[in-house]
Parts: sequence; structure tokens; C-alpha cells
Amino acid sequence: MIDTTITVINKLGLHARATAKLITLTSSFKSVIRLSKPGGRLVDAKNMMQVMLLGAGRGITLTLQIEGDDEQAALTAIQDLFARRFDEAE
Repeated sequence: MIDTTITVINKLGLHARATAKLITLTSSFKSVIRLSKPGGRLVDAKNMMQVMLLGAGRGITLTLQIEGDDEQAALTAIQDLFARRFDEAE
């Protein structure tokens, strides 16, 4: 199991378009993937509504938990998506 943090660095945070990209990515893995805000509950990172309800704006550090056979590949892909700022222009 991987338990780490990831910071939202794109300008608009996890808005609808960014969340849709995240959901498309996380859904491509078999691992269970969860996110949470500080002091919040864990949500399914493959569920659009749950991720949107996090209300994660720019600068928020999220807890990321991944468990499964492809957890390392999932982590690498998610970190890359966040680092690329969801391919949005800054």
C-alpha cells in the first residue's frame, strides 16, 4: 500500500475538467485509489462527484492512498498528471 501526499498546483484546483482527467486516469488502474483533504474523509478517486466534493483548490495538499497490483504505476501516472498541471495553461 502506498500512502503519500500530493499538492494541487494548477491554477484552478480540482475543477470539473481537471477532475475529469483525474477520474479517466485513475479508472484505468485496477488498484483502489483514495484521496482526502486535511481533516477530511477518504474519497474514491475514481468517483467524479466524490472528488469534486473535496473542493481542493490550488495549494491544498491531499493524502493519496493506493492499494493494488499496479499501485506504483498508478502513483507515477497521478504524480505526472499533477506535475503537468492537468495540461492546463497557467
